[in-house]
Amino acid sequence: MITTSTRWPSPAKLNLFLYINDQQANGYHELQTLFQFIDLCDYLTITANPSNKITLSPDIPGVKTEDNLIWKAATLLQQHTQCSFGAHIEIEKILPMGGGIGGGSSNAATVLVALNFLWGLNLSNEVLADLGIKLGADVPIFVHGFAAFAEGIGEKLQPATPKELWYLLIKPEVSISTVDVFTHPDLIRNTPKQPLNVLLDAPYENDCEKIVRSVYPEVDYQLSWLLEYAPSRLTGTGACVFAEFNSEKEAKHVYSLISDNATGFIARGMNTSPLNHQLEEYKSLCKI
Repeated sequence: MITTSTRWPSPAKLNLFLYINDQQANGYHELQTLFQFIDLCDYLTITANPSNKITLSPDIPGVKTEDNLIWKAATLLQQHTQCSFGAHIEIEKILPMGGGIGGGSSNAATVLVALNFLWGLNLSNEVLADLGIKLGADVPIFVHGFAAFAEGIGEKLQPATPKELWYLLIKPEVSISTVDVFTHPDLIRNTPKQPLNVLLDAPYENDCEKIVRSVYPEVDYQLSWLLEYAPSRLTGTGACVFAEFNSEKEAKHVYSLISDNATGFIARGMNTSPLNHQLEEYKSLCKI
């Protein structure tokens, strides 16, 4: 066990495109989506200890400890491996909640990857991803840490290398329930499946966007505004929308124009997760 305090990034993701192909009898949707990480991150400072207890700070308003995906991930890993170690986890929350950029799933994946290393468990990413799917459909993508084309219900991953562009994200002042979007009667559910090479060459779209824009005028307003400056879309089921740029300078210029009542972020696309880079750095330090 490594007891030194270590700080780990928990990055956001974007769905560069999202197509819904079908709905299964169990209610789950088959889809095709392209995930890419961005360098906008929460950070978790983790101190492993022999206490067998998982403690968190600070408290997140409105979220009980036992409902927090960070606590759930650590406890799940303990139970799966029958590990007697514990950890204290300090949370630096930067990613907006309810934004569709994977904050909670990313937090869970960071805990699985970090504690696997700190507790010396030596589980493979495949095993960690299998544990992660119990916590959320997007957790495996953050565990594996590579940009990916996903099919099925999101569990079939194929590495991909989309352009690492600059993005301007805007989070409208709404929180959107993924369940509400996927159960909406007017949601598109029959987009034909296409091979990845065809999808990469076509204009990127999000099948959830029409529904979200019709139900949430705040999203419609921000997306309409962004579209005046650059190709822009909803990510996941929202609420975040994003515009893509070839340079940081272009992104910063449009960022300077957003209204005071909107929350915006500038980020760079990354095909390898910052979490992967941090893990390799800590591994190399342990060998010195």
